[in-house]
Amino acid sequence: MPSADTIFALSSAPGMAGVAVIRISGPAAASAAGLFGIGRLEPRHARLARISSPATGEPIDQCLAIRFPGPNSFTGEDILELHVHGGRAVIAATLNALSQMPGLRLAEAGEFTRRAFHNGKLDLTEAEGLAALLAAETEVQRRQALQIANGALRDIYETWRHDLIGAMSLIEAALDFSDEGDVADTATAQARQQVAGLRSQIGTHLNDGRRGEILRDGLKVVLAGPPNAGKSSLLNALARRDVAIVSPEAGTTRDIVEARLDLGGYPVIVSDTAGIRGDATSPIELEGIRRSLARSAESDIVLWLTDCTAPMVDPPENIGGDGASLVLIRNKCDLLPNPPAISPGVLAISTRTGQGLATLIDRLGHLVRSRLATDGGPAVSTARQRALLVDTCQNLDAFLAGKASAPELRAEDLRLAARSIGRLTGRVDVEDVLDRVFSAFCIGK
Repeated sequence: MPSADTIFALSSAPGMAGVAVIRISGPAAASAAGLFGIGRLEPRHARLARISSPATGEPIDQCLAIRFPGPNSFTGEDILELHVHGGRAVIAATLNALSQMPGLRLAEAGEFTRRAFHNGKLDLTEAEGLAALLAAETEVQRRQALQIANGALRDIYETWRHDLIGAMSLIEAALDFSDEGDVADTATAQARQQVAGLRSQIGTHLNDGRRGEILRDGLKVVLAGPPNAGKSSLLNALARRDVAIVSPEAGTTRDIVEARLDLGGYPVIVSDTAGIRGDATSPIELEGIRRSLARSAESDIVLWLTDCTAPMVDPPENIGGDGASLVLIRNKCDLLPNPPAISPGVLAISTRTGQGLATLIDRLGHLVRSRLATDGGPAVSTARQRALLVDTCQNLDAFLAGKASAPELRAEDLRLAARSIGRLTGRVDVEDVLDRVFSAFCIGK
């Protein structure tokens, strides 16, 4: 629950910068301005002010001060923002002065956003979208996070919750009018029709190949193949920097080496793995192969890399995760006097000269876009959301499969479904059900 404390924290990134933003939220925010020696502040008007230590009166900095009165602020509380110079000493002195003021304390992680949620300024999906927006590294991640932070998922889930409450009110009416068979039967039939439609919508929303979660965390691409095929060189070429150690000695890579890439705005995690061969005997090499196969099983795309100057080595059967794409690549084509005879669908590249890399990147980009492309609508973006939606569907399935002659049990199925879908946004209120029952059926007349 919301605290009566006033909290403060550095809201911009730590380290040296031109400007640092220090945010204070709570009932003592206005008094903090007075203790700093700042005069009266007009709401939402930036004012140039000198701040001094309340203990010694020594000047700390000249800053911009802005006051946001509650409830029309991010947290719903009174907020004071100090835009000070971004030097470490200035920030430390300002925070130290705030820590000595009565009623103020340093904010805990996420506490400003948590207060905004408790004060009804945003729901849980918007809070998750805000967190994703702060962590976004690519353009497509930014777009998805901004869409969710602006309430796109909230609108969908609140609509479903509204429809579910309507079905619940119908079942409650069937219970209350159980002595009037035609009324009860009609209400039950209408409820089943509404729930069936709702179940279909949620099922379609879930059946997205986990696009939203993958877009949030990054598509997993694994470089796999026999030893000394050039996997580490390819990783360095894709990352355009030295990520992995490259050596002509086979078996250089033992542990998984990762690089995060921005591929046309889409986040991609490329993993370089140990070489895979069937005649390995060393315990260390065998462990490296086990890790390579395990990482491949979790991947979305496997790039199987072999040496053009050696016989073709086929990938292990069922390499890659469920639905993973497999791309066959022949490396070191520059070492052959003539263009190599490559089977259709197999890419020929040279990590040394760069030959074929543009074609490989285009192929990889096409696979990424086809996996993560969106129709513009928001997608499930966290494991929490997916788990609650799956739980909602299970309870809706129980309602549809259950006997209509037991309306008490069917009402419980819908109640459990409503609780799960309400947890998506953090708004669960039985009064909503009562309001719908009374207004729609005039119960209690």
